Amino acid sequence: MNESNPTADPDESDGTAPTGAQLRLAVPDMDCSSCAGKVEGALDREGVRSVDTRPTTGVVVLTYDPDATDVESLTAAVEGAGYAVADAESDGVADDLFTSPRAIATAVGGVFLAVGLALEWLLPGLDPTFATIGGVGFLGPWAVTGASVAYLLAVAVAGPPILRNGVYSLRGLSLDIDLLMSVGVVAALLVDLPFEAATLAVLFSVAELLERYSIDRARTSLRELMELSPDEAVVIRDGTEETVPAERVATGERLAVRPGERVPLDGVVREGSSAVDESPITGESVPAEKEPGDEVYAGSINEAGYLEVEATAPASESTISRVVELVEAANGEETRAERFVDRFAAVYTPIVVVGAVATAALGPVLVGGGAETWFVRGLTLLVVACPCAFVISTPVSVVSGVTAAARNGVLIKSGEHLEAAGDVDAVALDKTGTLTRGELSVTDVVPLGDRDPADVLACAAAIERRSEHPVAEAIVARDAETRGSAAADDGSDETAVTDFEALTGEGVRADLDGETHYAGKPSLFADLGFDLSHAHVRPDGGVVRDPEAAEGSRSGDTEVTAAAESCEHGQYLDLTSETIPRLQAEGKTVVLVGTETELEGVVAVADTVRPEAAWVVDRLHELGIDRVAMLTGDNERTARAIGERVGVDEVRAELLPDEKVAAVRELAAETEGGVAMIGDGINDAPALAAADVGIAMGAAGTDTAIETADVALMADDLTRLPYVVDLASRASSTIRTNIGASLAVKALLAAGAPLGYVSVAMAVVVGDMGMSLGVTGNALRLGNVEPTEPPEASTDADKPSADAAASDP
Repeated sequence: MNESNPTADPDESDGTAPTGAQLRLAVPDMDCSSCAGKVEGALDREGVRSVDTRPTTGVVVLTYDPDATDVESLTAAVEGAGYAVADAESDGVADDLFTSPRAIATAVGGVFLAVGLALEWLLPGLDPTFATIGGVGFLGPWAVTGASVAYLLAVAVAGPPILRNGVYSLRGLSLDIDLLMSVGVVAALLVDLPFEAATLAVLFSVAELLERYSIDRARTSLRELMELSPDEAVVIRDGTEETVPAERVATGERLAVRPGERVPLDGVVREGSSAVDESPITGESVPAEKEPGDEVYAGSINEAGYLEVEATAPASESTISRVVELVEAANGEETRAERFVDRFAAVYTPIVVVGAVATAALGPVLVGGGAETWFVRGLTLLVVACPCAFVISTPVSVVSGVTAAARNGVLIKSGEHLEAAGDVDAVALDKTGTLTRGELSVTDVVPLGDRDPADVLACAAAIERRSEHPVAEAIVARDAETRGSAAADDGSDETAVTDFEALTGEGVRADLDGETHYAGKPSLFADLGFDLSHAHVRPDGGVVRDPEAAEGSRSGDTEVTAAAESCEHGQYLDLTSETIPRLQAEGKTVVLVGTETELEGVVAVADTVRPEAAWVVDRLHELGIDRVAMLTGDNERTARAIGERVGVDEVRAELLPDEKVAAVRELAAETEGGVAMIGDGINDAPALAAADVGIAMGAAGTDTAIETADVALMADDLTRLPYVVDLASRASSTIRTNIGASLAVKALLAAGAPLGYVSVAMAVVVGDMGMSLGVTGNALRLGNVEPTEPPEASTDADKPSADAAASDP
C-alpha cells in the first residue's frame, strides 16, 4: 500500500528540509488541484511535517514523525477525505475504468434517464401518473409519473458517488465541484425537478469518467517510462544463473544480459561486446558499441551480443529510476500559470455561486416569470461555477511535455522550468565540451621537404608516445587511426624510440632509430637555427588533401597545406608569416616536427567544433531566440575563430566562473525574456545557477548533473537543445490556449445561463465534459513533438576553413 523510509531526526539536520519518515501513497482518484487540497487538509495533523501532492500522477509524498503518528493513521486520513489509497506500486492508471462499478452505475443511470425522456417527450400517452403529492414543494404539487420515477432511479443509481464526495467536501469546507454538483442534485429533487437532477447525476458522472480517462492518458506516458526498467534480472551466482527481482540484486553482483533483453540495472560491462540501444535513457537513436569497461544503463536494450554486467547501483538508484522519480516530482510542482489558475478559481467559483443563488432567488422578483424557470437558470449557473477544465488545463500540459522530453533523452526537473524555457529569448553556450567536442584531435598535417603526411604523423606520434600531454595524446590517437587500431595495439610498425626527454615549455626530444628528432613549438625550431620563413616542400607543392574529408564524409582531421611560393630551389612555405599564424588564428595548437638538420612537417591540433554546432545555432534563431552568445574561459583568438564558425551573435572570452555569472546576468538585463545557459563542466555550475534555465550537457550517469540542473540533456548531443526550446515554447503556447479557451467558454456559459440560453445539460456537456476533454487532448499533442535532426550538410562544421584547404598553386 505504501512505502516508508526513516531519515535523520530534524534536530540533527541542517534545517533546510523537513526530515523524518517518508511515505509515498498512491491515490489514483486524486486527479486535480481541488482533490489535492482536500487530501492536504486531511493530512494537516500533528506529526505530519510536509505534504507533497502530485494530482497529475495520483501520488502523495509526505514526511512525518513516527513517534506522533503512523502509516495506518495517515492512510485512514486520506481515505476519510474520500480517496482510496492503492498499492504503492500503482501508477494511478485505471485499466478497467469503463468496466468499474461507477462506470456500470453511470450506464444504468443513463438508461433510466433515456427511459424517462422517452416517456415524457416521445411517448407521453404511455406515461402513467401514479400519484400527486401537494403542498410539499414551493413550486407546486409533485406529480409521480413513470418519467419521474425513471429520473429518480437514474439519480439513485448514478448519484451516490457524487453525494458521497459532496459530503467529504462539506466536511473539509471545500467549495469544489463535488459539493456544487451535490447541492445541485439535492436542490433539484427538493423542488420537484427530477429531470434536472437526473441530468446532473448522469452527465456529471460521465464527465468524471471521461476526465479520469483524460488524466489516465497523461499518466500513461509516465507509466511507459517506469516500464523501461525490467522487474527481473538474471544474476550469475556461484557459476549458475538465477532469475530474481531487480530490487534484490546487490551492488557488485554480475548480471547476464542476452540479445534483445533490457539491462536491468546500471553497471559496467565485464565480459562480451555488443551494440546497446540507449535511446530510452539518452534519446540517442544510434546504438552505442559496448566493450568491457564501458558503462551501461538500466532500461537500455542489448541488441546483438551476450554481455555480463557488474551492477554498480541498486535498482532504486539507477539512472532511469532517478529520471522517473524526478519526472514524477516535476509534475507535482506548480507553475506560474497553475498558481494564477488556482488564485483565479478561488475568486471565480464563489462569485458564480453567489450569482447562481441570486439568479434563482431574485430573478422572479426583479425580472418576473416562473420560479421554476429561474431556479433552473440558477442551477445551470451553479454547474458553470465548476472550474474543473480550467484547473486541469495546465497540469496535463506539464505532464505531457515533461514525459515527452524524458522519452527523448531530456530531463526537465519541473513544470516551472518547462515554462521558463518557453520564455527564453537568449541562450548562452559554453565552448569546450558544448560547442566543441572537448577532446583535442589532429586537424591539419602539413608535410615539408620530400615527406608525405603519413611519415610526418608517424614520426610525431613516435616521439610523443611517451608524453602525457593532451596534444601528444591527440597526435598518437590520430596516428593509430591512420595505421589501424590493431597495429597500434600490438605495437607492430612501431619505431624504436630511445633517450626520450621532455623539454619543459618547448616540446619533446627522442632518438628514432638512432637519429634525434624533435616535436614542439615553433620557437624550439627557431632556436635550433631553422629559417621558418622559408620551409621547402615537394615540387608539386606538397599539397595532400584527404578526399573523404573534402566531401564531408569525415569530420575534421584533414591533411592539408596552404599554397606554396616558388623559389630557385622549387617551392616553399612561409611558416612564420603565413602557415603558423593562419592555423593559430583558427584556434589550433601548432607542433613542428623534425631533426636537428631538417624540418619534416607541421601538425595542428585543436578541440574540434561539433559538426552540428552551426546548425544548432541557426535552429535556435529560427525558433525565435534573439541572441546566442558563447561564454568561454579560452583565449580571445580561439574563441573568435570558433564563434565565427558556428555563427553565434557574440563571443565573450577569457572568462572566469564568476565572470560567466556576470555575463549571464548582463544578458538577462538586456533581453525581455529569460536566459538559458548550457554547459558541461563544474566551472559552468555558477552560470547555470544564475540563468533562468540551467541546462547540463551529457548528464547520463552523472549524479551531480542530474540532481542540480534545471534541464539535463542525458546524451552528449547538442541537437537536443533546440528540441528543449521548441517543446517548451509549444508547451507555453498550449497552456495559454487551454487557459484562454477555458475562460472564454466559462464566460459565455456564465453570461448565457441567467438569460436562459444555456441548459443544465449544455453546461455539463460543454462547460465540464467537453472542455476537460478539449484541454487534455490539446495538451497530449505535446507528446508528438520530436527532435529535429540536422541535415548531413551540417557536418561541414568540422571541415577546415577555405584558407586551410587551399589547393595546388
